[in-house]
Amino acid sequence: MKPSRGPRPWKRAAAWLALLGPLFYATYGFANWWAATRAHVPVLVFEWERGVPFWPWTIFPYWTINAFYALSLFLASDRHTLDRHAARLLTAQVLAVSCFILWPLRFSFGQPAVEGAPAFLFDALRGFDQPFNQAPSLHIALAVILWDWYRRLIHTRWARALLHVWAFAICASVLTTWQHHFIDIPTGALLGLVCVWLWPLERVLAMPRAWRLARGPQRWKLAGFYAAGALLFFAAALGLRGAALWLMWPALSLALVALNYAGLDAHGFQMDHHGRMHWAARWLFAPYRLGAVVNAWLWTRRLPASVEVAPGLRLGRLPTRAEWEAAGRPRLLSLCAELQTLPVPGARCVPMLDLTVPTALRLQRAVAVIEGQRRSGQAVWVCCALGFSRSAASVIGWLGVHGAAGTMALAHDAVRRARPQIVLRPAWLAALDQLATSGKTRDE
Repeated sequence: MKPSRGPRPWKRAAAWLALLGPLFYATYGFANWWAATRAHVPVLVFEWERGVPFWPWTIFPYWTINAFYALSLFLASDRHTLDRHAARLLTAQVLAVSCFILWPLRFSFGQPAVEGAPAFLFDALRGFDQPFNQAPSLHIALAVILWDWYRRLIHTRWARALLHVWAFAICASVLTTWQHHFIDIPTGALLGLVCVWLWPLERVLAMPRAWRLARGPQRWKLAGFYAAGALLFFAAALGLRGAALWLMWPALSLALVALNYAGLDAHGFQMDHHGRMHWAARWLFAPYRLGAVVNAWLWTRRLPASVEVAPGLRLGRLPTRAEWEAAGRPRLLSLCAELQTLPVPGARCVPMLDLTVPTALRLQRAVAVIEGQRRSGQAVWVCCALGFSRSAASVIGWLGVHGAAGTMALAHDAVRRARPQIVLRPAWLAALDQLATSGKTRDE
């Protein structure tokens, strides 16, 4: 988080706190009341949890989250970061309480009597809390959001180490104070990740603003495919219970992929211009990304990592570090929205969704980046997950506009001779023809 260039937005922070504080107690209390009126509130607990010790002293780290919550709003250096941070806290509250109302759960262990210093904090907690409001744990979701907030403010190693210990203590305390069952922790962590992903603090589009309804049947077909996969995983998690509840993670991951195809486009993966994905997106999309890695390996395991299509211009899949070094450490250009490229000097990324044709502007951008990298005098490796479509089309576009091919048809033939496995549907060829037309217009 960069230092403030003007006065801190104290009044705005106070206004946010005046909204969020009462809203928390009102909505949290309403969800408790609602669950208490139900004739039966189910329990979701693993047998091993009965062995979790009750440590009264852990109520102290449990309660510290209140102070860190309130203080965080007054540490914002500008209105943008303040509003995004507050939006995260508000979103966590709304989504968690919605789950508490739609799917109420209760804690099944009775807390033992507490004496000494911790007794005061337990009594204060019991004053407004009841054994409901379980999954997802709002406490854990807020801990994730606050950890991400404070880690941006802290730059020394020892202070960061303390922050990590504090975050761990907060998360562990929900078990050792007998406030939550285990299932509440991973679901709360996922909720926190969704809020961090939804409202990035960087000056980039927040996910609500990035939404543009998809056009074209291919993207909607893929959105439906991933949405169906998400429903299958979710149904399996609820139907099988037990360890199968972890299937909620790939269910959420595939649901977010479906949203990317339906409207968020490549923005949803939060890949930057150097091919690095935001940390929250890496975790949220981890199950999908694992599947993408396995799929890429299955398709390309018997193919060379890259081929040279012109002097100093290579086309292929995302390389390993050994493959990149063996190729002479060329500059990398990734067209992947879903998989990170190597963190090497000069690496660039123009994210495109897999199995779809990007906008003409995005394709022009990829061609321009290739041209810029070529001017450095180093070899260039253009890649995507397989090296079959996105990267192939970008190389063809560069050869047709800036290279010696002269026409897109000749460029296409040259690339196909070098890598016969490329797959370019008619929509890709139409996009390349449009690129050739726009290139000629600029030249004239």
